[in-house]
Amino acid sequence: MDPGAGKNGPNGPDGTPGAAGTGRGILSNPTRRTLRAGEIPSTMIECVHAEQCGGCPLIGMDYAQQLTTKRARVVSAIVHYPALELLYTRQVVPGDQIVGYRGRAKLIVSPTGGIGLYGRSGNHDVIDIPNCRVLAPALAEVTTILRGLIASPPPEARGLLLPYDPHGGGVLRAIDLREVHMPGTTSLPETTTTAQGNRVGVLLTFVLQRDRVPSRDELKEAGRALRALLPRVVGIAANLHEADAPQILGPETMVLDGVPHAEDRIGPTYHVASFGSFVQVHRGQASRVHALITREIASLDMQLLIDETGTNRRQPKVLDLYGGSGAISIALSHAKNIVTMVESFAPAVQNARAAAEAQGLGKLDARVGDAADVVNSLLANNEKFDAVVMNPPRRGVSPAAREAIARLGAPLCIYVSCDPDTLARDLDHFSRLGYTSSELIPIDMIPLTEEVETVAVLKRAPPAQPRVIYEDDDVIVVEKGPHEPVENQPEYLGSLMQRCLRLPGVSNLKVVNKLDTGTSGLCIFARNEVARQLWTTALATSGRLIYLVAAKGVTPTKGAIARDLREGGRSYMARTRYRRLAVASGHSILRVIPDGHRPHQIRRHLAAIGHPVLGDERYGHVPTNRYFEEKHGLDRSFVHLIRIEIVHPRTGAKLLIESTLPGDLRASLERATGSSVIKFLEQKHALGENRASSMLPGEPASAPLPPPRPLDRGGSQPAIGPMPTDLAPPPPSYPPDSLAEPMSYASPDSFASPPSYASPPGYAQPPSYAPPGGLPSPTITEAPTEHVPELDESPRTIRHAIVSDDD
Repeated sequence: MDPGAGKNGPNGPDGTPGAAGTGRGILSNPTRRTLRAGEIPSTMIECVHAEQCGGCPLIGMDYAQQLTTKRARVVSAIVHYPALELLYTRQVVPGDQIVGYRGRAKLIVSPTGGIGLYGRSGNHDVIDIPNCRVLAPALAEVTTILRGLIASPPPEARGLLLPYDPHGGGVLRAIDLREVHMPGTTSLPETTTTAQGNRVGVLLTFVLQRDRVPSRDELKEAGRALRALLPRVVGIAANLHEADAPQILGPETMVLDGVPHAEDRIGPTYHVASFGSFVQVHRGQASRVHALITREIASLDMQLLIDETGTNRRQPKVLDLYGGSGAISIALSHAKNIVTMVESFAPAVQNARAAAEAQGLGKLDARVGDAADVVNSLLANNEKFDAVVMNPPRRGVSPAAREAIARLGAPLCIYVSCDPDTLARDLDHFSRLGYTSSELIPIDMIPLTEEVETVAVLKRAPPAQPRVIYEDDDVIVVEKGPHEPVENQPEYLGSLMQRCLRLPGVSNLKVVNKLDTGTSGLCIFARNEVARQLWTTALATSGRLIYLVAAKGVTPTKGAIARDLREGGRSYMARTRYRRLAVASGHSILRVIPDGHRPHQIRRHLAAIGHPVLGDERYGHVPTNRYFEEKHGLDRSFVHLIRIEIVHPRTGAKLLIESTLPGDLRASLERATGSSVIKFLEQKHALGENRASSMLPGEPASAPLPPPRPLDRGGSQPAIGPMPTDLAPPPPSYPPDSLAEPMSYASPDSFASPPSYASPPGYAQPPSYAPPGGLPSPTITEAPTEHVPELDESPRTIRHAIVSDDD
């Protein structure tokens, strides 16, 4: 570990070693040492910028506490997925350097010429960080020189170095620095040689405001002048930032001077680094990840790798998805694996091929394209692989790619993730596709921050059993996961029906309520055709399906949308009622009840009034969906069937069956709004519980439930005992909405009155929607000790047809 330098960073402002430590457990000698096996450094790191800079949020903790915090983050990401409840999270692998380690940095340039990061205040003020503790020495050296050049720019480089001011002139918005450890002979000074004999250089990218960029000739002249003043820099490029783009780097980069790319060694191999390309910022930890992947593939079952003769062990065939510049692929090729790499960025693929060939590793089979598309083409050609490696960006593996990977059927999959939330979401889906993992291996890739890299090793297993919420002699009610059809469809590997048929004592199921593939929640299966007809009729006459939905923008407090929906050339009457439960980051959390069950009814109705469902690919708002996928991991429609209310067709009992909000939607909501909205909705009992309750006609609300029948059903809650079959189904003596009469369900009375909802701290409530006077208000039937929410139709009724593209 590099235990740190003095308060002035790895080196002082003049390039000399930092001052001696000041005690209190703060190590300040810049020498490095290697941790003993299992040793976790117990040290505090001081930084003069820590109070204002937001770059190292955990710097105030002892390093051992930081690792504990990161492990807790991984554990909390998987806790809301029943299929992952047996997944063990190891202790976090510590970094051998926790300061001076960062080999890639994107730094903002302030209008006054400071170079740093946005501050902790959240107001986008740039904090200049000349004594940053985490920058690698080469990057710290270059930024120190650049500060002086920006303050007093040479005339030939002024057009490139003038800081961007939104209210004035200037063009320079940010700099992107990449450290490279180059094998072989270079023109760099001998002092830059590492212990392994590599020469250390820097690729420097200036991020410029596109609409203020000088001519290409002027840029190239400035690049040549600056490179002469920056001896550590081996190449300079300019990247053009789009005016309103949230990302620092824009899509266009031009090389101004020096090399267009450079060799970069990690462990025993090197790959080709280019301007702006992805790299793990901690070189030592990246090498550990490569070694772990190589070791797992080497431990594949020998029986799987016997060649056609039956006597010799063949080389494993590995598919490396999201391959980037080829660092993992080249490391695996060096370990005698046959590798096919997939990457969507064509220049990175070309660099990977060139690096593999230059190192005598043969011609790397590197393909350009989307991961899902390439895997599907491999399937079409009947290609087989022994292992699949996935190292996706923060948004995770796409649903289509997960489905295609599972169809490929490799005995081993290794998932390298930089985001615990999207990792948990994807592992949950993989569990339904026939892959499971026994443990997670967190790695501290970015010390002093909240970020954590996690490796999961997945192996083939039977698909996870669905959780059973309720069952009797007629039906079984289970939780459906997202990205899963209810019944078999040729484009999907499996279905909820298939998983249910694996439950003990279950056969010949019939669907009662069919959910969209992207929708999660409660699904009723009948055990025979007679039961299906009974329950379908009961659902239509006395039942309600209640959904939790997130919609774009702020809807009225409550409303009803009555519109004809066209299907197959015919129009069908349909009505959807909703009530807004909360406003979260400018969007609405709704409780929705569709009257009728037309395909896509909720999604089509909400889209028609200008509030499409978040994440809805078909009817939704594309930019908003893209933002929520990139930032918050939402990769499907935010629709969950959270509650079914129905009168049992044989006993006349009032049934209430609930399913809690699934982990992927919960994580997206929490990431978008913080914990306050989640806590607010939990206090209102709006997120559901995994349970069922029943009340026979005339039975007091406080009567106990029938004794549960314990079942081993996918981690289910105890189910209610079988209903008597000798009771004739009495006709309902009340309309469907009177299911709000007393039953065993605890919910605060504030559900009955939207104006009583207070917004969580930090969220402004929009002006309430006031219905015209004289119209009926929602009614609630009060139980002795509890209240059940009612969603009555509001006066806001809109009528006209919706025609979708396929109608």
